[in-house]
Amino acid sequence: MIDYPQLLLLGAFAGLTIFLGLPLAIAQGVSSRKKGFLNATAIGILVFLIVDVLGHAWEPVSDAASRAFVGKASLEVAVLDLLAMFGGLAIGLLGLAWYGRRYMNETTRAQLPNGETSAEKKESRIMRQADAYRLSMMIAVGIGVHNFSEGLVIGQSYVSGAMRLAVILIVGFAAHNATEGFGIVGPLTGLEKRPSIRFLIGVGLVGGGPTFAGTLLGSQWTSAPVYILFLAVAGGALIYVSMLMYNSGRRQTTNDVLMVGLFVGLSAGFVTDLIVTLGGV
Repeated sequence: MIDYPQLLLLGAFAGLTIFLGLPLAIAQGVSSRKKGFLNATAIGILVFLIVDVLGHAWEPVSDAASRAFVGKASLEVAVLDLLAMFGGLAIGLLGLAWYGRRYMNETTRAQLPNGETSAEKKESRIMRQADAYRLSMMIAVGIGVHNFSEGLVIGQSYVSGAMRLAVILIVGFAAHNATEGFGIVGPLTGLEKRPSIRFLIGVGLVGGGPTFAGTLLGSQWTSAPVYILFLAVAGGALIYVSMLMYNSGRRQTTNDVLMVGLFVGLSAGFVTDLIVTLGGV
């Protein structure tokens, strides 16, 4: 049996394991081929999370709609769940696309002096580095939204009395988040200049901190539409950042290497989920 302060502490732990993957950004001398593989492995992990998150969101929606269709449940509840599902997807996917258009376009596109080859190369390196940092932060934002929904699940499991389930979820989410840290720093591997410790701490808190916030909020009340909404927001956000990472990976290595990385990432996600399932979920 865990008490409420312990729940919050464990919720914070589940999110902050994301820092375990961040030191990969400091690695130097990483070839484009290896960088593309690491990036693809991170995409595979995110694809697994997309399937997992949207599957959990759609299950109660489908159940409510089926019950309403045969007259065993309220039509209003089914409609509300559907709105939460598709509204969440729109917020996560289209909202992040709008945010990304504004954020990523801040990269300078100024004309470079003619005949300055070395200057052009330097400017190009600066622009690529700036884009890598922005992409890393956007991935952290998308994962943070996802982790907030995970925190909600932990909190709502606790408040509903499912103590053992809450503990098992914390362990499973902590394992997942350790791999998500790698997803955040994927775009930063191999940069000529190492990212600062301050930046790594920042993206770690953006990506992992929401797990604690979700645990705190989710433990206050239970609401099926809110639960569905945040899972759908998380799924939409993860779809968006996965597409960004895939476009980045295609410029770094071959499609064959990307597919191998995707397979490794997907396998890691399913194995982690299997461990949680065998633990009793």
